Amino acid sequence: MRDAEAILEAAAAGHLRHLPPSISLWQATTSYVRHELTEYESLLDEGYDRDAARHFVLEDMNDTLRGWGCNREVSEEADQVT
Repeated sequence: MRDAEAILEAAAAGHLRHLPPSISLWQATTSYVRHELTEYESLLDEGYDRDAARHFVLEDMNDTLRGWGCNREVSEEADQVT
């Protein structure tokens, strides 16, 4: 699965590799979903600030995570897990 490979690669790279595996994997997963599978980048290009763009893609992100069988969700409070 292309998505899984990209997420695992990101979780093991850079600043995330020093975090506990569960945290680095969650951070890599939510970042991947946001940037690759939602309109987040387009919203930024249209002039929305980061927080507004994150607000507008939150539901799509959680739909994707649920579709992958994930029981965790991202919330608006600084992308906290619910």
